[in-house]
Amino acid sequence: MQTTTLALRARSVRLAWLPAVLRAWAAAERGRFTLWLPMFMGAGVVAYHALRFEPPVWPALVVLLGAALAVRLARPFPPARAAFLALAAAAIGFGSASIATMRATPPIEVPRRAAILLGRVRAMEALPQGQRVTIERPSIDGAAPAGRLIRVRLRREDTQPIATGDTIRLRALVQPPSAPAYPGGWDLQRDAYYSGIGAYGFALNAAEIVAHASPTGLPRWLQYLREIIADRIRAVLPDEYGAIAATLLTGNTAAIPLADREAFRDSGLAHLLAIAGLHIGIVMGLIFGATRRALAFSEHAALNWPCKQIAAVTALAVGGLYMMLTGGHVPIMRSFAMACLVTLGVVVGRRAISLRGLALAATIIMLIAPWEVLGVSFQMSFSAVLALIAGYEVLRPLLARLRGNHSGWRRFTHHVVGLALTSAFAGTASAPFAAYHFGRMQIYFVLANMIAVPITAMIVMPAGLLALALMPLHLEFLVLVPMGWGIQAIVWIGRTVSALPQAVIAIPAMPLWSLGVFAVGLAWLGLWRTRIRLAALPVLALGLASPFLATPPDLLISADAKLLALRSGNTLFVQSRPGASKFTRDAWEQMWAIRDIQPMPVSGPDCTGDACILRARDGGPSALLLRGRPPRGACDAAMAVSAEPIRLRCWPHIPFVDRFSVWRDGAHAIWLDAAGVRIVSDRETRGDRPWVPPTPVPRSRD
Repeated sequence: MQTTTLALRARSVRLAWLPAVLRAWAAAERGRFTLWLPMFMGAGVVAYHALRFEPPVWPALVVLLGAALAVRLARPFPPARAAFLALAAAAIGFGSASIATMRATPPIEVPRRAAILLGRVRAMEALPQGQRVTIERPSIDGAAPAGRLIRVRLRREDTQPIATGDTIRLRALVQPPSAPAYPGGWDLQRDAYYSGIGAYGFALNAAEIVAHASPTGLPRWLQYLREIIADRIRAVLPDEYGAIAATLLTGNTAAIPLADREAFRDSGLAHLLAIAGLHIGIVMGLIFGATRRALAFSEHAALNWPCKQIAAVTALAVGGLYMMLTGGHVPIMRSFAMACLVTLGVVVGRRAISLRGLALAATIIMLIAPWEVLGVSFQMSFSAVLALIAGYEVLRPLLARLRGNHSGWRRFTHHVVGLALTSAFAGTASAPFAAYHFGRMQIYFVLANMIAVPITAMIVMPAGLLALALMPLHLEFLVLVPMGWGIQAIVWIGRTVSALPQAVIAIPAMPLWSLGVFAVGLAWLGLWRTRIRLAALPVLALGLASPFLATPPDLLISADAKLLALRSGNTLFVQSRPGASKFTRDAWEQMWAIRDIQPMPVSGPDCTGDACILRARDGGPSALLLRGRPPRGACDAAMAVSAEPIRLRCWPHIPFVDRFSVWRDGAHAIWLDAAGVRIVSDRETRGDRPWVPPTPVPRSRD
């Protein structure tokens, strides 16, 4: 008994330091837990979209009310209060996503044949070759106007001037948004559901303008203004440089040629084409400096007016106009929300906390457009800014010592180091998200950004702002030509860097859980102040190692059965039929990250005229690829696949996937490993959600 008592006393002595350590840690991290609430809110949004059924909204409201009451009751107990706050934030995110789904217009029925479309033009976009029109409330073959937009690519020779507000009629072949290229792939139907798109297609004849009309409403007027600005820019810069200039001033990237788009992506300069914090920061910085300099010319204003506050409010107003002019996408909305907080701090004479501004911006976007949490723009934008704020917070003393006495060479060195650190922080933090969505990782992004970003900040964007100011006077050509020179230099940088050896590394598909693990690790590293942040390093390593921990499928069949691919070692064997989707094939190659692509064999030791035996690895189960009548011994295979409807007498003893399977349930993924055969369909992965088309019903022969 005495021994037990002594042991308990020794343990209590060893643990006596724990409360003091926890109190010290809580004091050092005071106020930081609030920054985690948007993370829990985002987790609620992700949890909603991960479900395979449509939940009612009332459970989220019940959890929110219960958590709010528990927060009040648990005030004397900080850990419990923090847990209930996190639960309340998750419930808000879940409920916000549910309400956004309820508010969206249901999908529309799309005819399977060519149809006559009649409707008003919502947007007119230039393409590298041709034009694309977005029609709102379209009438299909004289039916009642549909509640969703239809986007149609016009014929290449159809170059007539069509503007927002016009009513047009055309004959087009349209189809609903495409399903994921493979189970677990990116859901284009979900994107279209929230963006209001009902169908895509291409015109079969020239569009007929039924009536000209001025646009109504602020969004349409802004779109009309974008089209005018883009046309004026292309009149001076008619090549790809004009398309990029129009992108920087209007936000429309559709006219940029594919080759240049890929060069920007592979060199790590794609963020220059996505209007974001860099662009609005340059705009607001230029306006702030110009306004303050102009006020300084007046002695009365300089001595009696709050020039700094006036300049900040003016810059914010111009930044808001630039945000609306460029379309109000997620990155620039995030930047503008943070700019509002910073401006408020300048006006009241207090310094705004950047991480709080980032948290506020994330909260606002998740309340307005919660589906954006799943998009690459949201993820890359917020991860990059979090890394920048946290990184400079840690390195601020070192950078101050580097700046030293503000001598010329120290200022230059400080500027170069700042450029390198900015590119390294933002590019490294956002790279895993880009790898997840695009299957690529850029190697020389720091080099490209160190050269291209100063050109953008000092030449391209200032010239663009002057061009907008000179357009009412029809003098924009005076600055658009120098702007084109700067863009030409940036394009050259992108093409040169993307052509360097091993400029891009293909990354195999990352599982969804790895993205969540990396996001939590990045937030842990960036939001805490103390050394506890270093606990994120193994978490980040786990997220980065996920491509090597996941097992990709061995066999894929597209939703129309026109594509079938087998991964065997480092080789991809593809069976392709006429009309097969290039988008689907590219998505498969990106998912597997395989360069050696071969056609599916039609003859050989494992192939006959009607069938082939497919094996992903030696000793593993085989799949029978049927091209005709099932041969003798077909039931000996572990499963069967075919691009046509098949009948096997041994069903249900062996599974099979055929044309009817993909017609009902979408693309299929198949694993052939030592554990046996596992088949997953797209419908099984996504479940029954509002953006998922219902299971098709065979047509009656009556």
